[in-house]
Amino acid sequence: MKYSKAQKKAVSHHEGPALILAGPGSGKTFTITHRIKYLVEEYKVNPSEILVITFTKAAAVEMRERFSMLSDGNIKGVTFGTFHSVFFQILKYAYRFSVDNILREETKRELIRTFINDEELDTEDENELIDNVISEISMVKGCMIELDNYYSNCCSEEVFKKIYRQYEKKLRDNRLLDFDDMLVVTYELFRARKDILAGWQKKYRYILIDEFQDINLVQYEIVRMLALPENNLFVVGDDDQSIYGFRGAKPEIMLNFKNHYPGCKEILLDYNYRSDKYIVENALRVIEHNKNRFDKNIKPSAKAEGTVNVCRFENTGQENQRIVSEVRRLHEKGVKWQDMAVLFRTNQGARALVEKFIEYQIPFTMKDRLPNLYEHWIAKDLFAYIAMARGDRTRKTFLQIMNKPKRYIARDYIEQEISFDKLKNLYADKDWMYDRIDRLEYDIRVMETMPPVAAITYFRNAIGYEGYLKEYAVSHRIPEEELIHILDELKESAKNYKDYDSWFAHMEEYKRTLEIIAQNKKEKREDAIEVATLHGAKGLEYSVVFIPDVNEDVIPHKKAGSEGDIEEERRLLYVGMTRAKNILNLYYVKERYNKNLEMSRFLKDMGVRESK
Repeated sequence: MKYSKAQKKAVSHHEGPALILAGPGSGKTFTITHRIKYLVEEYKVNPSEILVITFTKAAAVEMRERFSMLSDGNIKGVTFGTFHSVFFQILKYAYRFSVDNILREETKRELIRTFINDEELDTEDENELIDNVISEISMVKGCMIELDNYYSNCCSEEVFKKIYRQYEKKLRDNRLLDFDDMLVVTYELFRARKDILAGWQKKYRYILIDEFQDINLVQYEIVRMLALPENNLFVVGDDDQSIYGFRGAKPEIMLNFKNHYPGCKEILLDYNYRSDKYIVENALRVIEHNKNRFDKNIKPSAKAEGTVNVCRFENTGQENQRIVSEVRRLHEKGVKWQDMAVLFRTNQGARALVEKFIEYQIPFTMKDRLPNLYEHWIAKDLFAYIAMARGDRTRKTFLQIMNKPKRYIARDYIEQEISFDKLKNLYADKDWMYDRIDRLEYDIRVMETMPPVAAITYFRNAIGYEGYLKEYAVSHRIPEEELIHILDELKESAKNYKDYDSWFAHMEEYKRTLEIIAQNKKEKREDAIEVATLHGAKGLEYSVVFIPDVNEDVIPHKKAGSEGDIEEERRLLYVGMTRAKNILNLYYVKERYNKNLEMSRFLKDMGVRESK
């Protein structure tokens, strides 16, 4: 078997800690599987003493299959698994847990929903709040944060702590574990029972960890205990691809690994076997601006035959039209649909392009679920106003809009069929309330004959809905830009339609298409362009990659406030760029939603000068 010098060093490593820096396309799976084989055949290590930990079940299966092929299926006994599956096995032996003790995700959501409802929290999107609370509970556990020292972003500290404690009590009372508990309880077990820890240390004398840059604190603390006393810890990863800070991943764990293991051997897998020379060089120009990283001299193995295209467009409409034209042109030249990908910073960014792909009948698949813009609560508020403008006078519709913005109309006065005359009579003794209801009736009447785009402008400005959103953002600790963005998206969509009927017909078609996309995902449609987020594309590769909207406030995201956040955003773009094997297209726009945008600083890192 032919190895590079670096691969040979890594594969032949025997005992003691080793840190393997494995950049994109460097053959890390190849290196890990060959190192296992080397341990067994050359160093006569018992296969049952080898533990290989990955972050996903799919990665564990692939690693096991690759190793089985390499050893012709003769070497058995090596343990391959995720952190959760490995640690749950340990808990099964210690506490006699079974799968019945694992909290189901749907049960978890219902528990959190109940606790939120008990607190009577005012929210327009309950599911989003549930997601955020669950995410923060996971962060507290995975990062080993003392609850009293944690400051919630989704609700008040007091409410979050109360929900957290109720949730934990419910789990303990019913002998249930969530996924994070599989780690936390294992950590507590090893701390309390040195005899049990010693048994597992004896069993797993050689530990290999894939994607080490994604590790969180509790995972690392368990691994450190498990590796003692021999510390045969072989960790493989790339600090430049650490992009899961929102899940608690800490790249500084990898950066400080040699401080914890002073005798550690460090090996750089210094060839990129995936990407063209120009792609590798430009990606390195971007990532080298990060300060907190290992310095790496990555060399491309491929010749300089590919291209890196950086293009500016006046707006997203032109940008999406170019993507459509390019994928069709490349397909006609023989590039398979499945060898192309369009990578966005967020799912929401893909909506307009998806509609273009539908229009031009371009086959595509989505790794992640695309949220339906028209089902967002802000969209539903707009549609309720439009429904009223078109004659709807039902109580349900009126309740949705009557105090958005605040008008202080009492629910008790609202009948099943709304009459503005009756309502004004009820408030006849309060001039200021009478005027507000009269104004609401006028606004609804004005919207009746407006084209959709004009109605949205009237809705957000004249009616004052945008001001209502800004107040809502402050009270619910949400960046107001996230809510205003929904209004911008709705306005962008409405531009193409002259009346409400044609716009609503489009929404129904779009909804049906999303259902088809979901079905295609289940059926694993083969020959189709991948539309994914930069996060979702990690670990994948394509001949041709498009990354749209490489603008400030998109990449890097507007939420990235600290230098650490900016460095993670830079790593995210680096991951996207290095998915490309032959052609990389980086696009940015001059204007979006009638607002001027700047080219991303990351393109400037590459040496790109913004067009005038």
